[in-house]
Amino acid sequence: MPVTTAEKRATFRTMHETGCFVLPNPFDAGSAKALQHLGFKAIASTSAGFAWTLGKADNRVTVDEVCDHLSALNAAVDIPLNADFEGGYAREPEGVGANVARAVATGVAGLSIEDSTGDKAKPLYERSLAIARIKAARTAIDADNSDVLLTGRCEAFLWGQPDLNLVIDRLTAYAEAGADCLYAPGLKTAEDIAAVVRAAHPLPVNLLIGASGLSVAQAANLGVRRISVGGMLARTAWAAFMRSAREMAVQGTFTELASGYPGGELNKMFG
Repeated sequence: MPVTTAEKRATFRTMHETGCFVLPNPFDAGSAKALQHLGFKAIASTSAGFAWTLGKADNRVTVDEVCDHLSALNAAVDIPLNADFEGGYAREPEGVGANVARAVATGVAGLSIEDSTGDKAKPLYERSLAIARIKAARTAIDADNSDVLLTGRCEAFLWGQPDLNLVIDRLTAYAEAGADCLYAPGLKTAEDIAAVVRAAHPLPVNLLIGASGLSVAQAANLGVRRISVGGMLARTAWAAFMRSAREMAVQGTFTELASGYPGGELNKMFG
């Protein structure tokens, strides 16, 4: 029997109550199905990984493209999907709210909103505006009692502002504004991760393992509730593609193709 959207959302919330789980990031329907096949209990989209499938740079896709992508991912699997919804594809809270409502309609079980502007000169939205954007996302989610899990993200570490006090201040403010989960990508040290977990309590914290380099067990010991890998799976796939293509283009040989995953196994998995 197909899993309903409501069931996916209820399952996703339950997963955040105890323990530590891995939330891998597929970049298309096929990779989403493969992750479900491998036994993962939930997945999250990746803005970068998806953008690269379109031949675009990260942060260059449209909200229409993203919503179509989320619909495709959600339809491909029977497990919950969390949306990397970047900054909500709008600056003002009203626009964020309208776009979040569109994302909710795709069937996602969760979504995240960032506080980065994309402007290197002023990389983070002013604090009050960033909080208002989270509140707008919360209002949009609650408007139809969708029960979508909202993650508030502080991007300071990724944008050259490794100020832990700033990060904790913003994350706690996002919690008060209605975030259900908190996330500060770029944290690397056990001390910083543990400090964020303590400040976020009792809300769950998402950790980007591609940055920290910790194992699941080590992250769990620090109190992390969920682990994502961002665009790393997409980058790994692109690495194999570029090695093989570059060998053909430069050397005129094809040895890298021998490392490809068996086509029969792929057909069996997708069959």
